[in-house]
Amino acid sequence: MINFIIWLIIGGVIGWLASMVMNTDARQGVLMNIIVGIVGAYLGGLLISPLLGASTINQNNFSLAGLVVSFIGAVILLGIVNFFRRGTVR
Repeated sequence: MINFIIWLIIGGVIGWLASMVMNTDARQGVLMNIIVGIVGAYLGGLLISPLLGASTINQNNFSLAGLVVSFIGAVILLGIVNFFRRGTVR
């Protein structure tokens, strides 16, 4: 149970940081930040984890490498969303 709560909190922080980097923070709320962080961690696990050999927060890895992979996945996710929403990646 405590891992689930930590997973939600860390996912929210990662989603919030990614939205700050991608300038989408004004349109997102807390729930959207959590979703972006968790789905971005999944995406980072698919794309970046095999390259770096580090797992993500979705695999209960709360190390620095796992947080970085999850963060990069969240930034990639927001870039994809921005591309389809506006036609450009900011």
